[in-house]
Amino acid sequence: MGAVGSLAVLAVAWQVGTLLDAGQSPGGTASPAATTTATPGASASPATDGSFVGAVENTRYGTVQVKVVVAGGKITDVVALHLTDQGGRSVQLSNYAAPILRSAVIKSQSAKVSNVSGATYTSKAYLLSVQSALDKAGL
Repeated sequence: MGAVGSLAVLAVAWQVGTLLDAGQSPGGTASPAATTTATPGASASPATDGSFVGAVENTRYGTVQVKVVVAGGKITDVVALHLTDQGGRSVQLSNYAAPILRSAVIKSQSAKVSNVSGATYTSKAYLLSVQSALDKAGL
């Protein structure tokens, strides 16, 4: 076999290997090695796009609830539906903490972010509500 024949064999082998890695047989059907099984409790499909409302979380200063907006499987926005409101200082702290938490959640694509100093109760409740919404979204 000459150099051209060897190259052709290598090209076909590479193409078959690529198809197998992609879960297809050379004939275009799924290869048995590509089948997956669902893990109990795991989401069978990727995250769903849309708006997901988190649980209402109670604090000693009132309730907190957020809505998470998902597009393309990514968190694109977090909207505070309700923030702590018992007492003027609580409202001030919530209004201060909410945009910081929103930014941190979008940046990290997770509810696993640090609390805002001075707004611990609001932060914890906000992040719990975010996690609840992310669970609904499958993230």
